[in-house]
Amino acid sequence: MHLFDLKKELISFLHGERSKNHNIGLVPTMGALHQGHISLVKKALLENDLVVVSIFVNPTQFDKKDDLEKYPRNLQRDLDILGSVSDKIIVFVPSVDEIYGANVESKSYEFDGLDKVMEGEFREGHFNGVGTIVEMFLRTVSPDKAYFGEKDFQQLQIIRKMVEQRNLPYQIIGCPIEREPHGLAMSSRNERLTKATRNQAGLIYQTLLSAKNKFGTESAQEIMDWVKNVFEKNALFELEYFQIADEDTLTPVLKKQDNKKYRAFIAVYADGVRLIDNLRLN
Repeated sequence: MHLFDLKKELISFLHGERSKNHNIGLVPTMGALHQGHISLVKKALLENDLVVVSIFVNPTQFDKKDDLEKYPRNLQRDLDILGSVSDKIIVFVPSVDEIYGANVESKSYEFDGLDKVMEGEFREGHFNGVGTIVEMFLRTVSPDKAYFGEKDFQQLQIIRKMVEQRNLPYQIIGCPIEREPHGLAMSSRNERLTKATRNQAGLIYQTLLSAKNKFGTESAQEIMDWVKNVFEKNALFELEYFQIADEDTLTPVLKKQDNKKYRAFIAVYADGVRLIDNLRLN
């Protein structure tokens, strides 16, 4: 395993690997690695000769300073996990100064409305921060393929849009959500939950499954009202939003159409921790 904290040194190393006709994959992370991240890394290893895993808690995609400060960090543990997976992993752990210099600000993007709903509605500037850091990593690594989990499905669609708009020659691969035994989508934030809350947080996924079952016979509004009622009855969780949207455009559904793919999106607070999930409905 190779470890780099400077862009120029990473670029130089990767240039040498490309001269050997090695394919390179990229898995961007913010650390606090879990099995969801590792599933992305393993898929990338199957499809590439080498895989760059970035570990960087990006300040410009946090809309709340408190959330940034509390984000879990354990670099040595992350390195130990990656080292146990493969020796074909290159780890990139830049500092904030290395990425942003003295000006810690994000670029401004137009995502054709993909950023105006759900996460974008509740997290101002979030997707500009995501676009900024992902574009930087893509241009630095120049991977053949980059891998992202579908837990952040809206983010995945926005990254695809950014790559399309910037005419970047990189293939973006979406990977299935990895779940804990109770169904909770794996996330670094889960470490901040109490054990009792974590065990009960499977309610989020079970609600999505029930919404999928209802989708064939009930209207989107009826399902949204039902979900709201489920969480109103459970004091442990606070529903921020539940939305049924077109999978491609992320436009909230008004009337179901046979030729459209729909997905349910949800954000819930538990123990002060914000949890998101989603599920394809048809």
